Amino acid sequence: MKELIASFPDQLREALAIFNQSNLKPLPAEVKNVLISGLGGSGIGGSIVSELCSESASLPVIVTKDYELPAWVSPNTLVIISSYSGNTEETLTVMHAAIAKKAIIVCVTSGGEVLKTATENGFDALVIPGGNPPRACLGYSLTQLCGILDYYKITSGLLEQIRTSIDLLETNSALIMLEAEAIGRSVAFSLPVIYTTSGYEGIAIRFRQQLNENAKMLCWHHVVPEMNHNELVGWVEKSPKIAALFFRNADEFYRTSKRMEICQEIISGYAGKTLLVESKGNTKLERMIYWIHLGDWISWFCSVERNVDSMEIQVINRLKGELSALK
Repeated sequence: MKELIASFPDQLREALAIFNQSNLKPLPAEVKNVLISGLGGSGIGGSIVSELCSESASLPVIVTKDYELPAWVSPNTLVIISSYSGNTEETLTVMHAAIAKKAIIVCVTSGGEVLKTATENGFDALVIPGGNPPRACLGYSLTQLCGILDYYKITSGLLEQIRTSIDLLETNSALIMLEAEAIGRSVAFSLPVIYTTSGYEGIAIRFRQQLNENAKMLCWHHVVPEMNHNELVGWVEKSPKIAALFFRNADEFYRTSKRMEICQEIISGYAGKTLLVESKGNTKLERMIYWIHLGDWISWFCSVERNVDSMEIQVINRLKGELSALK
């Protein structure tokens, strides 16, 4: 896992080359909305892109992480099927339902049933390298999603921001490693609680998932201002095992920024420790990618400190094995 995390900037660079070699067909109909279907490491890119699009796209870009296809999907919906293995059963179920609805379908996958179905039906498929854990290949899938949306003019400039993000990561690589090691060793035996602002929840989810899978840690996350209306009331007693991590950056709305400051002050009186995790970058996507890389390294340092195998996912394999017998 260490080598896979270290190669993230190169992965982004390769992913750009993959997209640049693609040959997407023109849209057969006007697109009125976009649905991204994907789960886990294949789906988190969709969550991140959806948040980007909420501020910049003229169309709704929605993510589904279930078996069900939303009822509003139509021949004017662009459905992006994102499955690294190509065999994610929930995503395949959505894909077949989208075919029945005659939606416009584009796939991002390394192979499997998704690629087979796309080939049989003449759908565009962006093929990314396979053979690694999906969570370690976010750079491939995120870049393809950005490329698809840029290509169809649903967004503009996302691929260029991917390019500038590579420079950002490489310029700050030493700083990222130092901060990640310090945070990882600090929270490895804590119960992390991740707080960020609305619009960056995908980053909190990504970090939570990496702690779950790489470090075998339970944790949770919430966003401000929503948590001010519920979860904040739960902070009423000393919780020395909890480490509260506040992900903050320079583009916070001024009232949200003040809320974060107040929350951090309140929670510091109850949590075992509180940590500030700041972003770098000139654009929202750059800041997101910076946090993704930093969070991945933190999760790896946690796995080292806890002496666990960051690649092992036996419990997920058990679940898949038992589900395979279900008809």
